[in-house]
Amino acid sequence: MIDMKKQFEEYLINKGYKQTTPSGHPSTVYDYIKRVDKVCEWEDMTLEQLADSIQKIVHQYDIGGEKENLGKMSHNAVINALRRFYDFVMM
Repeated sequence: MIDMKKQFEEYLINKGYKQTTPSGHPSTVYDYIKRVDKVCEWEDMTLEQLADSIQKIVHQYDIGGEKENLGKMSHNAVINALRRFYDFVMM
């Protein structure tokens, strides 16, 4: 069985997110995966546990949430990654 991280990667690629920059470095797909992994680390949960709690987690990291400052990191990359993970989980 394909793991959830690989499924999320394929979801992002199918949605048109870039895998590499023009100079060949990892781009949005891998950045979002890395950000979601970081939230799992911060929340001390597995990716599957994050998927089960994603609605609550997105709310916490979004504007007005108690972890908004973390969501805003790197020009909102953290909350944007969580929003895409939410879309993936809810599809």
